[in-house]
This record gives sequence, C-alpha cells and structure tokens, in this order.
Amino acid sequence: MDFKKVTAPLTTTTQDFTQLDKETGNIYESVRIIAKRANKISQDMKQELNRKLEEFAYYTDNLEEVFENREQIEISKFYERLPKPALIALQEFLDTKLYHRKGAVESPQNEN
Repeated sequence: MDFKKVTAPLTTTTQDFTQLDKETGNIYESVRIIAKRANKISQDMKQELNRKLEEFAYYTDNLEEVFENREQIEISKFYERLPKPALIALQEFLDTKLYHRKGAVESPQNEN
C-alpha cells in the first residue's frame, strides 16, 4: 500500500452512522469490517516501517553507544504523521474500496 497517496483525514471526525450501515445493513457488521481492515493496515505499516529502518541499522557490541541516524528519524516522523489505520480503513470503506462478503450461516440440524 502506498501510504503517500492516502486520502484519509488526519484527525477523527464525526461520522453519520446511516452512511456506515448503508452498504451492509448493519452498523456492527460495518464496524467489524473496518476493524479487520484497520488491523491489516496496522500490520502492513509496521512491517514496512521496520523494513525501511532495517536498512539503516548499525549493530554494535557496546550497548552504551547509541547512533542516531537522520534518515531513520525522518522515516519515523513520516509514519507518525500518517493517519491512524482506523481512519484509513474507514475512508476506504466509505469510498467502497473494501471487498467484503457475508459468510454462510449454518443452521442447526435436527438429529432425529
């Protein structure tokens, strides 16, 4: 995911819940879908950040020496300024960019 092209707001805004349950018909189902996507975005962001910071890693045997790399600081600041994963997932949901489907509900079978 290209986090530079995210159009989600940086701050939390009040949402009209009729917009949230329009697609699923159930506000709780919509929130569940958004939460699952937010967890996936959070994992992706963390992996990408760790991968980028690993490029600048400097390993030493001495724990007292701490090296601050300007590139690492800039990368970290970029990720801190991004919208939170829940806001990104909410924006994707409102823009109908998320694919979701209802799972099959199994009915209890009579054991007669």
